[in-house]
Amino acid sequence: MKKIISKTIVAGVAVLALSACNQEKFHIKGNISEAKDSMLYFENLSLDGPVAIDSVKLGEDGSFDFSEARPEAPEFYRLRIANQYISLSVDSTETITVKAQYPTMSTGYTVEGSENCSTIKELSLKNIALYNNVLAIQQNAQMGMEATNDSISKVIEAYKEDIKQNYIFKAPMKSSSYFALFQTLGNMLIFNPRENKDDIKAFAAVATSWDTFYPNALRKENLHNIALEGMKNIRIVESKKNLQIDLNKVNTTGILDIELINNRGQMTKLSDLKGKVVMLDFHIFATKESTARIMKLREIYNKYHDRGFEIYQVSLDPDEHFWKQQTDALPWISVRDPQGLQSQVLQTFNVQDIPTFFLLGRDVLLHKRDAQIKDLDAEIQSLL
Repeated sequence: MKKIISKTIVAGVAVLALSACNQEKFHIKGNISEAKDSMLYFENLSLDGPVAIDSVKLGEDGSFDFSEARPEAPEFYRLRIANQYISLSVDSTETITVKAQYPTMSTGYTVEGSENCSTIKELSLKNIALYNNVLAIQQNAQMGMEATNDSISKVIEAYKEDIKQNYIFKAPMKSSSYFALFQTLGNMLIFNPRENKDDIKAFAAVATSWDTFYPNALRKENLHNIALEGMKNIRIVESKKNLQIDLNKVNTTGILDIELINNRGQMTKLSDLKGKVVMLDFHIFATKESTARIMKLREIYNKYHDRGFEIYQVSLDPDEHFWKQQTDALPWISVRDPQGLQSQVLQTFNVQDIPTFFLLGRDVLLHKRDAQIKDLDAEIQSLL
């Protein structure tokens, strides 16, 4: 607004400024029934995490009305009661009306006044359906570990393709497309540009579009930084793809050895397991598939351990305390490489994807890696 200095119209300027201020606010209103005396929080989903803006104790009819200054670029908010929440986006002086019933407000709400918020609802429901689908696969006791992991991977890839083609690439300038990039499954990003070349393209598409529509937005800069970091990581990974097992690491007996400290504080060598059939497993516990995978490994371990089968599991988790908590009750050998993803052991064994495993015979020599195994039970039994 152009500054007016004349003293004769100072009062008029004050009135205009107040009017402009009112015009530059957005409103989130509505009601959440069956939630009397509950605290409803209105939160900004900032780049640093949720920040409480306002709150209200709901009355009999569950009505609420929040208003805030209009953001300069699309911004994200949520309405929350306890662990139930509704995600919203705002990019104008719009009035958004939300109606829901507690405690099913996360899935059963209606939203009016914003096309982006309606699309975000679609995406949220799709995300919940994905989670339930993955959970059902994990809980299917009839499926083996490989079949489970394969099914989950296919379901996630199909979901990503749907979101990319029908939302992100279709309208990359929309706040709903930005929202889609950061959906999670458990505590892991579904789109992971730090590890997946195709996911980088999705981030780059939204970042490029926001360059045009919202050139000064902090979120646009964040998208570019994530995409650039991802491209750097992908180049590092691809540079290692042609690495073969380092023959200099093979000792005179032909064994590729590992010597790391286990979760009881003891130095443990892979070669000490000579005489057993060993699964050499590389794992990260802080991943979405960890729990299901550990359950499958327990089944295999319980089935064959008494016959001379052992698991030597190498964790690449950065948090040592977290790793110790996760492995405290595991019956097999759990060691951790403090170098994490920069581990020389990964280079020695030419590990390109995690999780992964190798089967070793009783001579502690490599037999096969997971990609070469069609029937894990049959392979283990042939070595026992």
